[in-house]
Amino acid sequence: MKICVLASGSKGNCSYIETEKTKSLVDLGMSASYVAKSLKNIGVDPSSIQRVFITHTHADHVSGLKVFLKKYHPTIYLTKKMEDELDFDIYDKVYIDKDTSIADLNVSVIKTSHDVADSNGYIFSSLDKSIVYITDTGYIHVKNFDKLKNKSLYVFESNHDVRLLREGKYPYYLQQRILSDKGHLSNKDSAYYLSNFIGDNTEKIILIHLSEENNRPEIALKTLLDTLEKKGVRRPDIEIAMQRESTELIEL
Repeated sequence: MKICVLASGSKGNCSYIETEKTKSLVDLGMSASYVAKSLKNIGVDPSSIQRVFITHTHADHVSGLKVFLKKYHPTIYLTKKMEDELDFDIYDKVYIDKDTSIADLNVSVIKTSHDVADSNGYIFSSLDKSIVYITDTGYIHVKNFDKLKNKSLYVFESNHDVRLLREGKYPYYLQQRILSDKGHLSNKDSAYYLSNFIGDNTEKIILIHLSEENNRPEIALKTLLDTLEKKGVRRPDIEIAMQRESTELIEL
């Protein structure tokens, strides 16, 4: 499996996942032109994208979808509730509410908790490799813990530092939304979950969706490292995804 986070943050999110037989995107919250250029930069023809998996319908996850869909015609994987929130029609679609297999790609759905009609996290696996993709959620239900353990790579939200959020310029109602069970994972939350999920098979973590206002990459990284050390958990390779800078194309 291969993965590249093309963009991550409050201004737009999109990632590329490849197996031997499939080429997919997760979310499309940057402009279609940005995504196409970013794909070409890693040697991928945008017209070869076969499908786009949607986590939820906030603009920073779907704003480029309409144009990309019109130009390149991938199949869109989402839920009916997600589709109902969009302001345009999708004709080539698959409703994904449960685990499914597509060629050599297996996809497990993890229900997340966000202030939208519906939202999904995903576990993508092929052969003996696996990628967890969790973003925009206030918490992760304990019933999913076993399913999320010991995967090869975690693409995982680490949105905010609570102190920076509380002392920042966001109004109180917005702070409360972010901190709620339908908001976003803080650095501390993210580190707690990852420290429970990391196993012997875990090769890498990519922290995503860092707030530009309420977080700093060095704070997110230190929070995770301190938590892993405190709990005696082995440290895998860790990378932090940025808003307008793709990660390398990572091969598992």
